[in-house]
Amino acid sequence: MNAISPPMPPSLWAATAPPAPPTTALAGDARTGVVVVGGGFTGLSAALHLAEAGVPVTVLEAAEIGWGASGRNNGQVIPTLSRLDPDQIVAAVAPEHGGRDKGEELVGLIRDSAALTFDLIRKHGIDAEAVQNGWIQPAHREGRLRLSESRAEQWGRRGAPVRMYSRAEMAALTGTDHWFGGWGNATGGRINPLGLARGMAAAAIRAGAVIHTASPVTGIEKGPAGWQVRTPGGTLAADRVIVATHAYTGDFWPGLKRTIVPVRSYQMATSVLSDNIRKTILPEGHALSDTRGDLYFYRFDANGRLVTGGGLIVPLGWDSRIRARITDRVRRVFPQIGEVTFDYVWWGYVAGTADRMPHVYELAPGVLSWTGCNGRGVALGIALGRELAKASNGTSLKDIAAPVETRLRTIPGHAFRAIGIAWNVAKLRRLDARD
Repeated sequence: MNAISPPMPPSLWAATAPPAPPTTALAGDARTGVVVVGGGFTGLSAALHLAEAGVPVTVLEAAEIGWGASGRNNGQVIPTLSRLDPDQIVAAVAPEHGGRDKGEELVGLIRDSAALTFDLIRKHGIDAEAVQNGWIQPAHREGRLRLSESRAEQWGRRGAPVRMYSRAEMAALTGTDHWFGGWGNATGGRINPLGLARGMAAAAIRAGAVIHTASPVTGIEKGPAGWQVRTPGGTLAADRVIVATHAYTGDFWPGLKRTIVPVRSYQMATSVLSDNIRKTILPEGHALSDTRGDLYFYRFDANGRLVTGGGLIVPLGWDSRIRARITDRVRRVFPQIGEVTFDYVWWGYVAGTADRMPHVYELAPGVLSWTGCNGRGVALGIALGRELAKASNGTSLKDIAAPVETRLRTIPGHAFRAIGIAWNVAKLRRLDARD
């Protein structure tokens, strides 16, 4: 019996992305080389790289391609982590992985992740509204310029194409004097995320991958013919498995979903702005997310809609509350915009870890996963998908550009995560008012 696939939630991306390639649910039993669980950026990247290497690979997606965070996010392609900077990443990795080298490899992977993403889009001719005009992070308080300088120095020391911007330069790039300067990375940019996911799926299928949608995984177990991955419609046998479900991880692997906290991220898009207003806001087409913990973030889509969003401490009455909150925010940041009308409002989950780090796990010999996009899942997920593909095609785990762990970092008190999320959002808002 096949599962009933939930429909794609309404969003700007669902309304504007090119259609997905035709797929069907898994029906019956079959065998493949590698099973990829999850049809988002990581899983599709892994499947595409495996198929291009000639490895038989099958993707099992519970709903539609890009149904989870990959098809619902803001579409900013950012080659950094959200909270931790290079020196902190290296220091976090070093104690358990024999020194600084593995941490520097992970930093290098993050540094190059946006370039990898846009190169992949160009290579496969993916229609995803891709604009690689750079990503900027303005400082929301004058005291935060010290953070901007530190980030630019740390990434620049490692070869990233970064630079600092004065207050006047940032005002010219953003169209407002709301910020105090900041820094940016030229390899970043913006995409239609659902368009990218669907385009990656089509590219993977052309390369030889098989993709089954409406095929939720209900169990993974070791059998005499390798790993057995069960769905309501059938079972796949494989030598290796990649679990790429992130914030939408179910109960099919004990403990895995307790390594992350799913956090609602609200996204919204205005009506199409007039040309004269459009030219005064982010006039060079940058993607922007600032130094706040409770982020201010903005970018345009291909039709001239300002795409933004925010967070709420509690989700009750979320639609009217997020509209009011972000309407006020947009008017304060970009007063020239006038009346603000949001044509699209939607939300999805992102996956947070306790230490704000991504973690790659060897769940068992031949079974790999990762968790912890922490709000940077577009470029990072695609880059890690490539590394998981390498590890599933003979590359030693110690030779991929990310540290691999065998012990799950489960979060204490995970059952009370809703209270923790509310407390954390409130704390971030208090901290944003300080230098």
